[in-house]
Amino acid sequence: MKKQWNGNSYKVGMLGGGQLGRMFIQEALNYDVHVHCLDPDADAPCRHLATSFQHGSLLDFETVVNFGNDKDVITVEIEHVNVEALRELENRGVKVFPQPNVLAIVQDKGLQKQFYLQHDLPTAEFTLVDGKEELLSKNIPFPYVLKWRKGGYDGKGVQIMKSAADFEQLKDTPYVIEQLVPFTKELSVIVSRNEAGESVVYPTVECEFSPVANLVEFLFSPAEISEEVENKAREIALKVIDSLQMVGILAVELFLTADNEILINEIAPRPHNSGHHTIECCYTSQFEQHLRSIVNAPLGSTKLITPGVMINLLGEPEYEGIAKYENLEKVIALEGVSVHLYGKQTTKPFRKMGHVTIYGPTLDELKTTGRMVAKELKIKA
Repeated sequence: MKKQWNGNSYKVGMLGGGQLGRMFIQEALNYDVHVHCLDPDADAPCRHLATSFQHGSLLDFETVVNFGNDKDVITVEIEHVNVEALRELENRGVKVFPQPNVLAIVQDKGLQKQFYLQHDLPTAEFTLVDGKEELLSKNIPFPYVLKWRKGGYDGKGVQIMKSAADFEQLKDTPYVIEQLVPFTKELSVIVSRNEAGESVVYPTVECEFSPVANLVEFLFSPAEISEEVENKAREIALKVIDSLQMVGILAVELFLTADNEILINEIAPRPHNSGHHTIECCYTSQFEQHLRSIVNAPLGSTKLITPGVMINLLGEPEYEGIAKYENLEKVIALEGVSVHLYGKQTTKPFRKMGHVTIYGPTLDELKTTGRMVAKELKIKA
């Protein structure tokens, strides 16, 4: 008989206590699901929302095992965690979703790329090198993309190599070298799968990146693409999660080329920045879907209720200190504008402090409002 997955007797353990965990908990509370968090930041956003909060390393074997030992299921809101500790917990009978083998693949961009090849999934051509010396010896023609195999996050560890001058600041670490893809759009698809093997996929979104912060600045839903491209993107996302046999929620980031070819850029086995709009715009948010998937509940409808634009709220580049939100009241007076602040008391350059979702009848109108909101709502100190 399946154990009841809410109430005091069922414990969900979350590795990571950042904004993704915070929004997960906000949905979990609606189902009386008790979420316990572990995070290396004593003031992490989840601290005051979690049923219990433990300050500790996500990479320390003993810390993670001891944290997870009394939980019914362990999940993550960040992939940089101790995989061996999660394997040990799985051996002890604790359910771990996404599974440790999935996290091991995602933690290493080289293994990710090899996984795509093994499963006939489309991705840019690549080469693996062990370090800076091997990279220099290859004399690869510029430009190309260089990615750390391990440890990259939120744009960190990704660099477009344009000339020999770019070698000077390089870290000596294993790299993935990728062909520079001449894409026309950056797309993302959120897909979810439960333990019973049921899968659902969200409509494709388009992401517009900030060239300065190397982070998503705007998200547009639905993506303005043909039905053929939409179907292809959804098929690829479903094939990825099914090939991984993963339980949980997965973001599949894609490039669309001029000839309508779709290539996988990266995957993230957790709620993702490109799914934040689902809170207001879809019948089931990505965070509720994450919860449903890991407790093996029926998955919710992914249909759009309304078009939407999402804006990341980043700390202004020249400010560091106690966060002040300029023009917040002016922005929330607008119809169809929802602000989500992440509970981070201090701002610093390009730190993710929150997001705004704007929703209404037509995407063109929302884009206009979105760009206006992005100019008005600033985070300073």
